[in-house]
Amino acid sequence: MGIIPIISLVVFITSLSIYLLLTSRGRFLLKSLVTKIKRQGWKFRNNKINYLRSRFSKTITIAAIILAAVIAGNTVSAQVTPPPLTSLKSVSVPEPNNLGDFVKDKVAAIKLGKALFWDMQVGSDGKTSCASCHFHAGADNRSKNQISPGLLRINANGTVNPDTVFDVGGGPNYQLKPGDFPFHKLSNPNDPKTVVSDRNDVSSSQGVFNAKFVDVKPGSAEDEVKNELDPVFNVGGTNVRRVQPRNTPTVINAAFNFRNFWDGRAENIFNGVNPFGLRDPNASVVKAENPNQLKFVKIRLNNSSLASQALGPPLSSFELSADGRTFQEIGDKFGRIDNKKSFSKLSVDNVDNLADTLVGPLLNSVDELTGNLAQIGNSKSISTLLQNVLSIRGTKLPRVLGQKLSRLRPLGKQVVHPQDSVLGADSRSPQPGLKDKTYDQLIKDAFKPEWWKSNRLIQVDSEGKRTFVNSADNSSQTDEYTLLEYNFSLFFGLAIQLYESTLIANDTPFDRFLAGNTTALTQQQQLGKDLFQGKALCIGCHAGSELTAASVSSVAKDGRIKRAPFGAKSPEDNGFFNIGVRPVTDDPGLGANDGLQGNNPLSEARLAQLGKFQLLLGQNPPTLNPPLTSSEKVIADGAFKAPGLRNVELTGPYFHNGGQATLEQVIDFYNRGGDFGALPALNLSPEEKQQLVAFLKGLTDDRVRLEKAPFDHPQLFVPNGHPGNQTSVNDDGTGKATDSLLEIPAVGRNGGSAIRNFLN
Repeated sequence: MGIIPIISLVVFITSLSIYLLLTSRGRFLLKSLVTKIKRQGWKFRNNKINYLRSRFSKTITIAAIILAAVIAGNTVSAQVTPPPLTSLKSVSVPEPNNLGDFVKDKVAAIKLGKALFWDMQVGSDGKTSCASCHFHAGADNRSKNQISPGLLRINANGTVNPDTVFDVGGGPNYQLKPGDFPFHKLSNPNDPKTVVSDRNDVSSSQGVFNAKFVDVKPGSAEDEVKNELDPVFNVGGTNVRRVQPRNTPTVINAAFNFRNFWDGRAENIFNGVNPFGLRDPNASVVKAENPNQLKFVKIRLNNSSLASQALGPPLSSFELSADGRTFQEIGDKFGRIDNKKSFSKLSVDNVDNLADTLVGPLLNSVDELTGNLAQIGNSKSISTLLQNVLSIRGTKLPRVLGQKLSRLRPLGKQVVHPQDSVLGADSRSPQPGLKDKTYDQLIKDAFKPEWWKSNRLIQVDSEGKRTFVNSADNSSQTDEYTLLEYNFSLFFGLAIQLYESTLIANDTPFDRFLAGNTTALTQQQQLGKDLFQGKALCIGCHAGSELTAASVSSVAKDGRIKRAPFGAKSPEDNGFFNIGVRPVTDDPGLGANDGLQGNNPLSEARLAQLGKFQLLLGQNPPTLNPPLTSSEKVIADGAFKAPGLRNVELTGPYFHNGGQATLEQVIDFYNRGGDFGALPALNLSPEEKQQLVAFLKGLTDDRVRLEKAPFDHPQLFVPNGHPGNQTSVNDDGTGKATDSLLEIPAVGRNGGSAIRNFLN
């Protein structure tokens, strides 16, 4: 070896040694490498392999290659830092490539979407809208009657085992307090072994009361329903509003997600009918070849998980709907008045029979799972509750939500600010609602006529048979829908998606810093940024400019499934992680099944193992190295979608269970390696913790904080628990507790005062 190569090698070894021993990042890399060699990958409870999937995992691998090369006497060059991030402004908002086949005017569709998103008349109770759970930085900061017990708990063999006991507060309608958090309490927040108490409750969002849908009432925002005693959400036998079993994530920047909902069940492909994309082979809408000729068609719009997600809550008997309502009925609620016949004359029993005829097979798997509830009090009621808990039973029919809205003035119970950035020109302020607009007209302005214009009706009989007819037959055994009513789920999903796709927070101090403004972040925040991308390992799950590995761009780059970089290199769904927030049996998350016919796994890696990837997802599975086998273990149980982090300062409480109230508690959680052994301890100093918190606050877009356009909105009244507490409430005379309503004032494009964080 010549003198020059020897000198080069000495210089390289010396430089590497200095880097590894004298810099904090180098010491961390060296420590991580030694730990990896000693342990052969981190493990967590029940001997399940944990993993850190990320650019940082590649960094450790690269460091190992460098060391091996030095030992071998070779000089190498390598990239030891992640690729530089870019401002979110440089990332295009994903959009379906065939949107023009449906939408004729995107501006009009956004107007329709914003009206539908905020309209309280969409809910069966005439009070609850999509925005009721997404009014505060796209999330929910209410704190009374926001606790749900562990309804998603399962046994080790996967059978359901719901916990209906309220550990936090002792019952529903409890007013949360700062001292209730975190739900998993430790005497030393840096030591996961010092457990003081552990509660599996969830801090989430209240929705509707337990009720059966009977009919829409023409001209009324409130549906005709039959109230039923709720076996879980009642105080002294009086029903209170149900609370969802998972914490509400923000809709802001959700347009970047490849799939939506915590468990990913809102598919990237939109089928126009429900959240399940190609998983539902029977999902179809109706198209007019001409006004007199109709046909059923299956549609697919890619990059449309927001549209898929939008169709869950309006029919969920936990969120917006009495059980059994359909989208066509909502459209009729806002629709034309037909003097010949009142639609939907079926009794409650007939509605259930029709639903079961159409989708009974979809519920068989759920019924099997709930069969073991016979030993639980009121097992039938709890079984029904579990079937509804994640909007499975609530999506029984692709009909009837559309019959509701055209008869009602859009936003007819809410004032629209005259300077609203989307709806201001149509405001009737100080009177509520929009002027000279109906939902029928808004739909016709936005969508191509082949999806709403026809002289014929779609008739559905009591057995679910669908026929095209020229007029209603006035029979109580059939329902007839106009084309606009029948396709209401298509319009609702796409309009909501296009509106939410305008809710992009990309003007944060972090984004300005990435764009070249070196003073946009304080020195403390810049140190936190270095920790975020290095020692704290955050970049592993919160990768890329979107700060989530679950983004459309991440999936395009790395594939829908990949192998974990550590341990057994097990296959996993890209962007979904088990970080040890709760035990797997509290909530299986991605490890659950879809509840449809066949009861297939939500995990796409498991679908690939079963050979169903192409059939249910519409494309060939990614090629893994080594190839995927049918017998190897897939990482899915207890995994949840990694959320983006912009505005995280404003969206507490945190995690899928809402079990942490502050960013400081979140950082403590990660520093100790999680609560259930899924992560390595970080050993952050108090100063480093504060640097990370400061950086996370640098991810706030002040337009969101001040509700400036596009984050302005109409007036909203949100249910905020009930007068009384968890031991006593007032009955309104129908078996339901009296509502307390909180006014969220209308805000125009110039914004208002800063919004307050959770429990502040």
